[in-house]
Amino acid sequence: MAQQRAEFDREFSGRLAAAASQGEGHAAGEAHAHEWETSPWPLVISAGILLALPLAFSFRFVYEQPLAAVLTLGIGTPLIVAGIVGWVREGLGGEALGLSPAAMPWFILAEALIFLSFFATYWVMRLAAPEWPPAGTVALPRVVPLVMTAILVSSSFTIHVAEARLAASDQRGFLRWLVVTIALGVAFVGLSAAEWRELMHEGFTFSTNAYSTAFFSITGFHAAHVVVGLGIFVALLLPALRGRLNEPFTRSASLYWHFVDIVWLFVVSQVYYW
Repeated sequence: MAQQRAEFDREFSGRLAAAASQGEGHAAGEAHAHEWETSPWPLVISAGILLALPLAFSFRFVYEQPLAAVLTLGIGTPLIVAGIVGWVREGLGGEALGLSPAAMPWFILAEALIFLSFFATYWVMRLAAPEWPPAGTVALPRVVPLVMTAILVSSSFTIHVAEARLAASDQRGFLRWLVVTIALGVAFVGLSAAEWRELMHEGFTFSTNAYSTAFFSITGFHAAHVVVGLGIFVALLLPALRGRLNEPFTRSASLYWHFVDIVWLFVVSQVYYW
């Protein structure tokens, strides 16, 4: 009886040790599987947004310090672009599908609802006004918005061609058309900045009247999305120059750019010509 009891105790102790060892291995594997990834780029983007939006706005329109506004905007905007490029480059990481193709439509839906809120506010204000445009409004350019539209629509075709070249394993063709798309986007942003500068020089500023507030808010919000798209394209371009291509991510970037182009058609038709 004593011998049987000793054998039972040894067997039970062995099973406990095996179970404990298995539990430790499972916990270690689980801890490894749930290891948090870290990145400095969200902090860089947040700092850029803080400088480029609330601080620059406050310095210009609240504290009436235009030089400080220009400085904060000049520092914040490159930080935003650099943060986007760095964060997107981290997400490329090879040929894995990732979440970008499935997540991009949801992101676009969220951004579309924000744009819708801008347009709805503008429509209500426009239709409820006793006269339009309000006093103080200057004549908006008629030709420049058409040129900007042609540039942005053309960029949708060029990024589509770049995407097709990538699908055909034509790396040089992909790079060529991606660079053309980036150049068109930069030209659009440059024309927007020149237009803003000219309007402000004529006295049509953010605080002139309700129309100017809506104009600069809607066009500025759209221009910010163009800058984001350019940052994504640069993040695609830099690895591609070293032979690292990512077709799913390129497809997501192309989808985002098409969305930005479609929104511009609403901007130009509602804000400029209505």
